[in-house]
Amino acid sequence: MTSSDQAAADAQTLATDDIRGPEGPATLIFIHGWCCRRDYWQPQIEALRGLYPMRVIDLPGHGASPARSAHSIGSLADTLVLALRDLNGPLVLIGHSMGGAVALETAARLGAQARGVVLVDSFVIDYGGLDAATQDAIHAPFRADFAAAMADLIDNTSTALTPEALKTRLKQEMGSSDPALALPLWASLLAWQPDVLATLTCPIHAINGSLIPDSARQRCAPYVHETVVPGTGHFLQMEVPDQVNATLRAVLAAMAHGDTA
Repeated sequence: MTSSDQAAADAQTLATDDIRGPEGPATLIFIHGWCCRRDYWQPQIEALRGLYPMRVIDLPGHGASPARSAHSIGSLADTLVLALRDLNGPLVLIGHSMGGAVALETAARLGAQARGVVLVDSFVIDYGGLDAATQDAIHAPFRADFAAAMADLIDNTSTALTPEALKTRLKQEMGSSDPALALPLWASLLAWQPDVLATLTCPIHAINGSLIPDSARQRCAPYVHETVVPGTGHFLQMEVPDQVNATLRAVLAAMAHGDTA
């Protein structure tokens, strides 16, 4: 199966939630991270319900969406473009972690239909700054013991504000992902080059926790407006939803009406 065939097939079986909203503003597209699922956005969905139409998606091989084979960042973006064809108006893509990379690549494919991109802690790893040896060093523990490596990843991207119950949930849910699908996608993400940042004309806003490395911040600075939520870990949209939601509402109010955010 070619990558285009795979994208077309998987686009037809994506699990999604469509939330109705007022006509006029952009439709919000929520994209979760690696080995995550669409209900990780639930605090944001509830906070924005009635303000915007929204589509919340389980990517192929995640949550309730099947996948026929492993994906790359590019093929996930291709799949999303096909899955969004029924939406004719402007879109704002909101991505957490790996979902931010997918959101950026999808926005580039959508062209003028993409009204903006919101990145939620997407550059906690400095994508574009990892040489092959570093990529392999990050990937190797997952090949050796996937669940244990996932638990370590969650511990290492948590802070004092990360509830223990949330960490336990993430370790169980993310650690139970199928390595046959997750490992190739992890390799693709680690190798991803964020060149698309320089090509997008829509506004890009990052809502970041406290763990973004300076190298990543400098790499993104020419293209991305940033808000930092102090003290938070990688899953800040679930750790401190009220703070994230307040920032997200302000950013979206500008983006959805065509303003720079």
